[in-house]
Amino acid sequence: MSDHKTISGFSKLSKRGKIKWIVKTFFKEPDTVMSELMSYWHSNEEQQKILDNFSENTISNFPMPFGVAPNFVIDDYAYCVPMVIEESSVVAAASAAAKFWMTRGGFKTEVLSTKKLGQVHFLWKGDKFKLHYHFEDIKKKLMEECFPLTESMVKRGGGIMDIDLIDLTDREDNLYQLMASFETCDSMGANFINTCLEQFGQSLINYFNSHDQFKGDEKEVEIIMSILSNFTPECIVRVYVECPIEDLGKFPNGMTAARFAEKFAMAVRVAEIDPFRATTHNKGIYNGVDSVVIATGNDFRAIEACGHTYASKDGQYTSLSHCSLENGMFKFWLDLPLAVGTVGGLTSLHPIAKRSLELLENPNADKLMRIIASTGLAQNFSALRSLVTTGIQKGHMKMHLQNILNQLKASAIEEIAAIEHFEEEVVSFSAVREFLEKLRLS
Repeated sequence: MSDHKTISGFSKLSKRGKIKWIVKTFFKEPDTVMSELMSYWHSNEEQQKILDNFSENTISNFPMPFGVAPNFVIDDYAYCVPMVIEESSVVAAASAAAKFWMTRGGFKTEVLSTKKLGQVHFLWKGDKFKLHYHFEDIKKKLMEECFPLTESMVKRGGGIMDIDLIDLTDREDNLYQLMASFETCDSMGANFINTCLEQFGQSLINYFNSHDQFKGDEKEVEIIMSILSNFTPECIVRVYVECPIEDLGKFPNGMTAARFAEKFAMAVRVAEIDPFRATTHNKGIYNGVDSVVIATGNDFRAIEACGHTYASKDGQYTSLSHCSLENGMFKFWLDLPLAVGTVGGLTSLHPIAKRSLELLENPNADKLMRIIASTGLAQNFSALRSLVTTGIQKGHMKMHLQNILNQLKASAIEEIAAIEHFEEEVVSFSAVREFLEKLRLS
C-alpha cells in the first residue's frame, strides 16, 4: 500500500485543505487542478454552503445540464417539465413525444394508491402462539407510543395505516417482521417512517418487559433492524396515451399508421417476454423518470430500485410499459411505483429543485407522480418510435457529433460545415477529426 496516498483526519480539514491534499497527492499539475475544482464553486457563498451540507467531504460541484421539455399536456393541463440529465437526446425525445400526443388527447393519469412501507425485523425465541395471540394488543401499544411522532402527520391526513406481523421462521429460525404501512402526504417520508419504525422496536421491547404474560421472556426478543422499504408496490401511478390507429399519422419511409402500430406493439411485446430487452426498455423509461426526479430533488436511486423490483414481481423481469391494439385504437400505458415528495429534504433546500417545482406550479406529491410517470412514458414512446422506424442512432448521432465537435474545439463555421457533411455520413471521432483537418487546410 502507498502510505502517502492515505491520510488521517481528512474530514477535519478545511475545504481548501482537502483540495490541497488531493491535488498534491493524485495530480501531476496540482495548481491547475485546484484552480479548476474551485472554479465550479458557486459564486454565492450562502448557496455553496447549502450545497456543501448535502454531502460529506465536498471539494467542488459537479454540474449537470438542466433542461426543459415543453408541451406536456397531462390530464388536460399543460406543463413545461424540468429535466436534469447528461445523456444525449433524452430531453429532445421527451419533448417530441409531448408534442406528438399534445394534439391526440395528451397523457391521462390515475394515482392508484400512495401507501409506503417499513419493516422492523426481530428475533423471538419464545412461544410463537403467545406472540400471535397478543399481537393485536401489541399493535395498539405500538400505535399509542408512536403518536407523539405521528400527530402532525395525522393532522395533514397521513400517519400509520396498519401494522402486520409477518412470520419468517419457515425460512430463518426465530425471525419475524413488523410490516407497517404509512401515508406521508406530500412528503417522501423517509425520515418520518424510519423514526416511527425505530420507536416500534423500542416499544416492542418495552411491551415484553412490562406485561405479566411475557414475564421471564425479556431475553427472548432482539431487534435486528428498523428501516423503510424502497419497494412500494402499493404506491402506484398509471399513465396512458391512446388514439385511433389512423390518427397516428405518417412515418418515415412510407410506413403507414397501421404498420407502425403493429411494429410498435410487437416491440413492447418483445420487452415483455425477453429480460435482456426489458432491461434496456425500462432503462429508457427511467431516462425520463430520473431526469424529473433529480430536477425536483427526489431520490432517483430509491425510485429506480423500486421500479426494477416491481418489474420482477411476477417472477421474471419484464417491461413496465404495455401496448394494445383493439377496436381500431392504439393504447400505450405504464404502471409505475413512485414514492416522491414536494416538501422536506432537498425539495425544500436545493435552489434549482425549488425552481423546478415552481416551474411545475408547485404540485403536490400526487401531481408530481403523474408528471414524472408521463415523462417516463413519453421517453419510452419516442425511443420505440425511433427503433421501429428510422433506428435509434439517427437522433443519438446528432448529439454525438456535437460532443465531438466541442472536444475538437470546432468554430461556429466548422460546426455548420460538419453538420451538413455528416447528414449522410457515419459519425465517429476519427472521421470528424479528419474532416476538420481537411477543412482547416483548404
